[in-house]
Amino acid sequence: MKLMSLSGKLIAAAAAISLGLTACGGTTPANPTDSPAATGGGGGGEASGDLSITFLPKNLGNPYFDTSSKGGKAAVEEFKGTFAEVGPASATPDAQVSYINTLTQQQVGAIVVSANDPQAICDALNEARDAGTKVVTFDSDTNPECRDLFVSQADAAGIAKVQVDMIAEQIGDAGEIAILSASANATNQNAWIDLMKKDLADNHPNIKMVEVVYGDDDDQTSFDKTAALIQTYPELKGIVSPTTVGIAAAARYLSTSSAKGKVAITGLGTPNQMREYVKDGTVKEFALWNPEDLGYLSAFAAKNLIDGTIKGAEGDSFEAGKLGKFTVGADSVVLLGDPYRFNADNIDDFDF
Repeated sequence: MKLMSLSGKLIAAAAAISLGLTACGGTTPANPTDSPAATGGGGGGEASGDLSITFLPKNLGNPYFDTSSKGGKAAVEEFKGTFAEVGPASATPDAQVSYINTLTQQQVGAIVVSANDPQAICDALNEARDAGTKVVTFDSDTNPECRDLFVSQADAAGIAKVQVDMIAEQIGDAGEIAILSASANATNQNAWIDLMKKDLADNHPNIKMVEVVYGDDDDQTSFDKTAALIQTYPELKGIVSPTTVGIAAAARYLSTSSAKGKVAITGLGTPNQMREYVKDGTVKEFALWNPEDLGYLSAFAAKNLIDGTIKGAEGDSFEAGKLGKFTVGADSVVLLGDPYRFNADNIDDFDF
């Protein structure tokens, strides 16, 4: 994003961390050939209804995935299954293959995976499915033919809308705003920006978007672009940055600028990046999805596949504990919902 940027930054940060295989009730080495017994896995798939569910994030030691696994573990404990987490030390495209192969041999009930690559793990996942293991992707999908369900954190329309809503609320629904995006050819950001422009035109006629600038997902470039925007547009009332790199750099600039308190900054960020700026009043509110809920929902999706409540077909529906009822959409996608808003009231509840 930088919703890839989120993953990218977190992965980069996590790559240097010594990793181990963490599991419910203990920690075992991150060697994919190790016995699953330590994690409580074993013998399952659809035939046995075994609710042994293993999370396979892009890499271990990543705060974002620590949070999603926390939600997954809570869900599995809620329906009295067995939770485990395994994963590679680094988020390279094929790093997850050996783990998938081992989990297939162990016949776990389901693998819940955030794919490092949409194609590189497909053969391994399909072998797992052939062996009776259900496959749920979350956060980052594979090609659709390689999994039973994809649990998506949010759709493009929801991501765009929440950013427009936040900036409109923070500037009184009137005035000049600018967008500080990632690179000019970033497909996801460009799609969100197009949707934001439409929302502004349709629903916020008193907000004028004066310019879209690009920080190339580089901290210093984004910092400099923020400074230039404020200098160029003295009446500027807000900046929307749909990238975790951009919003943090913009907040860093504003926090020591005379524009603090005069120019609102919002967009997509992570709590750990933005905490100090929320606490010092530079930023009132920003958004992302709640990875704990994403993991929680993914675990329930896996459980419902294992017990046969759903097959992954469009229109299938299932209950996901405290999150309520969900329906499978086109291409076997389940949507978590709107992005989650972080502000001074809740930011300390999150650590990623």
